[in-house]
Amino acid sequence: MEPNPNEDRDLMRRIAGGDRDAMSELFDRHASGVLGLLLRMVRARAAADELLQDVFFQAWQDAERYRPEVSAPRTWLLMLARSRAIDRLRSADSRRRRERDAVRQAYLDGHPVEAPRGFDRLQREERRRRAAAALGSLPDEQRSAIELAFFDGLTHRQVAERLGAPLGTVKSRILLGMRKLRDRLAD
Repeated sequence: MEPNPNEDRDLMRRIAGGDRDAMSELFDRHASGVLGLLLRMVRARAAADELLQDVFFQAWQDAERYRPEVSAPRTWLLMLARSRAIDRLRSADSRRRRERDAVRQAYLDGHPVEAPRGFDRLQREERRRRAAAALGSLPDEQRSAIELAFFDGLTHRQVAERLGAPLGTVKSRILLGMRKLRDRLAD
């Protein structure tokens, strides 16, 4: 089902007024499309997930600056995502150029150049990939609670408020999810 631009515009007006439920609904409607664009651009799930959060956080902060006469909310979100992805790609490219230039200059200056520790980097990437896969395999309720608590830095009480769930339920979800993560990562 294609989102209705008029309903989305109403959501944007509500978000500009601080309506968290409207933000949640906008996220539910458009997160998969925005994530798809980000994945195609940055080609890394972890980076795309991080950028997705950035895009919707920016949408929350800048909702009052959204202009319905210029674009539909979906288009606006996709443009925010494209801009964020391009910034990320340019930053990574710039960092690689600086590192390459530093190695080249050290060589020209006659300093020994230590080879990059590729194996260590590969190990870190593999651990990161396994952790992301394990987290992704959790039930949505447990994954969401863990992400809010550990990645967003919210307290259990804040997680409960954000998810609209009882505090005890949130604590149980986090505990069960962490046990599952431990077991999956121990294999």
